Amino acid sequence: MATITDLEGRQVDRANATGLTPVVFIHGLWLLPSSWDRWAAVFEEAGYTPLTPGWPDDPQTVEEANARPEVFAHKTVGQVADHFGEVIGGLVRKPAVIGHSFGGLLTQIIAGRGLAAVSVAIDPAPFRGVLPLPISALKSASPVLGNPANRNRAVPLTYEQFRFGFANAVSEEEATELYREYAVPAAGAPLFQAATANLNPWTEAKVNSKNPERGPLLIISGEKDNTVPWAIANASFKKQKRNPGVTEITEIAGRGHALTIDSGWREVADTALAFVKRFT
Repeated sequence: MATITDLEGRQVDRANATGLTPVVFIHGLWLLPSSWDRWAAVFEEAGYTPLTPGWPDDPQTVEEANARPEVFAHKTVGQVADHFGEVIGGLVRKPAVIGHSFGGLLTQIIAGRGLAAVSVAIDPAPFRGVLPLPISALKSASPVLGNPANRNRAVPLTYEQFRFGFANAVSEEEATELYREYAVPAAGAPLFQAATANLNPWTEAKVNSKNPERGPLLIISGEKDNTVPWAIANASFKKQKRNPGVTEITEIAGRGHALTIDSGWREVADTALAFVKRFT
């Protein structure tokens, strides 16, 4: 598995040189680190140093990703969590960590390891102990889970699949633009890991929600999210609120799974920023 890239190393060095609180952004499936670029600018302006590491072997651009989909294959939740842990291990100051979708699950794993000063999980993928399986979530995952061979593949979404799973709460015109600008293939393995987490005691899709070093956690849920509906986000919250740290959940009205990249992204970014500011 790839180690820290030159770009990630430069981001770590820059964060350490500024002396400011770092904010590590973790993207989910079917997106790249560049999906956080506008967020990074907002947090930089607010006095933080943003880092946007990739999953191991992430291409730099959407065009490159779509031309070489095979690089996404075989990435597991544990491998990716360890990679982000390695990046964070190079920081002098404990960072805020913000993740979306599977990045939201990874954020909670990182926080459960005691590596985050504060964390925000946006429409987070479920972990072991989170039981609800709404029909819309199963439909969103079906492009991958429908074929067992996809566990070892990189799987792209058709526009129709992206429209349902990500962009159901925006106009057709915006959905088309988001698909063109952001959508890339994704590893199939993490979806199979999440789907079987409650059947596998040794799953990598698990979170140490009781670690007193977890730090404050906010879960953000998009009201119209088909991929991670409120039932899943709220079940994650109920597991996490047993932690002695601050645990909160909020719902953003009228928003789908694309809430971090669509035209309403700033409302979500400001919600996350306000929470981070309370604890840093």
